[in-house]
Amino acid sequence: MKASQFFISTLKEAPADAEIVSHQLMMRAGLIKKLGAGIYNYMPMGLRVIRKVEAIVREEMNRAGAVECTMPVVQPAELWQESGRFEKMGPELLRIKDRHQRDFVIQPTSEEVVTDIARQDLRSHKQLPKNFYQIQTKFRDERRPRFGLMRGREFIMKDAYSFDKSREAAQLSYQAMRAAYSRIFDRFGLSYRAVRADSGAIGGDLSEEFQVIAATGEDAIVYCPQSGYAANMEKAEAAAPNRARPAPAQAQTLTPTPGKSTCAQVAEFLSLPLTQTVKSLVLATDSSSDAGEAIGSKVWLLLLRGDHDMNEVKVTKVPGLDAGFRFATVAEIEEHFGTRPGYLGPLHLAKPVTIVADREVAVMADWVCGANREDHHITGVNWGRDLPEPALVADLRNTVAGDPSPDGQGALAIERGIEIGHIFYLGTKYSKAMNATFLGEDGKPAFFEMGCYGIGITRLPAAAIEQNHDERGIVWPDAIAPFTVVLCPIGMDRSEVVRNAAEKLHADLMAAGVDVMLDDRGERPGAMFADWELIGVPHRVVLSDRGLKEGKVEYQHRRASEARQMNLADVEQYLLDHIGRQ
Repeated sequence: MKASQFFISTLKEAPADAEIVSHQLMMRAGLIKKLGAGIYNYMPMGLRVIRKVEAIVREEMNRAGAVECTMPVVQPAELWQESGRFEKMGPELLRIKDRHQRDFVIQPTSEEVVTDIARQDLRSHKQLPKNFYQIQTKFRDERRPRFGLMRGREFIMKDAYSFDKSREAAQLSYQAMRAAYSRIFDRFGLSYRAVRADSGAIGGDLSEEFQVIAATGEDAIVYCPQSGYAANMEKAEAAAPNRARPAPAQAQTLTPTPGKSTCAQVAEFLSLPLTQTVKSLVLATDSSSDAGEAIGSKVWLLLLRGDHDMNEVKVTKVPGLDAGFRFATVAEIEEHFGTRPGYLGPLHLAKPVTIVADREVAVMADWVCGANREDHHITGVNWGRDLPEPALVADLRNTVAGDPSPDGQGALAIERGIEIGHIFYLGTKYSKAMNATFLGEDGKPAFFEMGCYGIGITRLPAAAIEQNHDERGIVWPDAIAPFTVVLCPIGMDRSEVVRNAAEKLHADLMAAGVDVMLDDRGERPGAMFADWELIGVPHRVVLSDRGLKEGKVEYQHRRASEARQMNLADVEQYLLDHIGRQ
């Protein structure tokens, strides 16, 4: 490819709304252009990266035995109503009507459609296992699209769906996809970690995320350096304390705390460690009649240690809160606690509430909590003596660095990551909801055991940039760079020697199958080098009159700080030997 035939559009400055490095560099390098909130044009340079990502994903999916198909972007709402997700998925699901006022959705994922295919065409256990995949445009109506392709509304995803005759067979399909994902991300040349995850709106009871390690990542990854344990923050278990609760050593005391409404303020005011305080979080659950009319609500009090944060996903696992909850209103709080938020606690309630204690709180003694009286807290609170033992004890909190690993092999550490892939074992969640069955070996109908497996095709280049960049621009791994080699001839328009040498090397590399760009634009060396460093092409060869007189060229890898001289006669073989190794 020659630059004069291609489209190169670089910027010196990133747009003001580009907040993170990948968004800034993708805009500056001309990989994407914004069309609307969370919606981007994939420009020629960016599309080359996306196509390379797709090619690797497609090769490994085919190698793993998956079969490619394509499902519509616009899907009938009836299928989503069958599964129950038409209402459950919420505003992220873009719902539309056609001219006949029939309901449709813009697909964010395709479990319903692929299950419909299976129930029509996979009739016997002899046709199983089967894994269908697609690389297709998706749309999720994010409340706050941001960070460029990292959290856009329209994106390209590879989604695959496996169908098996038994749970055991489905687990084998799951493991085959896990191995395929490891091969895919290894080929991309990225540092990543597979972590246990919550299944969320997709459903199922086994789930793992593949996270690219990056300091700017949105997700917190919890792992044990001494073992193989790794999970995202939503899923990471805070191990149950292995210590007994101490006996009470303090009297319960009503203590003035004027204007001190947070645990941190109270701890500082009383000269106590924050770990001796307990925070109160008030939730509510609503009940409704069979006709859908609201008939009442129930108030819950969650107790966590003052230095810990509530994990909303874990709270959804608590019996009674698993059907959904919300934070209580100020009116509900005042009705049950007799005071405004900031001084709440489990003692001296105005009306009964259901108390759930975090595991750590359940073994605390002589703790401090709100007194349900403005500007006051109670010190020296103890279970059993001052209030009944908690009816419910559960893991409610986010883990923190230094917590013991749930596998007992060491202490937990935390790093940041960007989710680029997610695999789920679904079981019969969708097949039962949509009555998707096959004839088993006993001749009786059975529900498909399913799995689903996603990779963010357009998110992955952004994640790669977050992990691979410097002050000059992007540093692409060879496998997904828009071009692997760039030839930068100096004075090509003025020197026949330079032009002939550059065009011959360009032709020879193309004939050898190298993805090479010849910059024939006639730009000044500084501007030309700056463009390709910003774009991030891994291998650069500079040809000049001065060097060619001695049969030399300059070679520089994008990660290297300096160029080095090389014989023109040797450069082609050197590139062929080294492409993909750095």
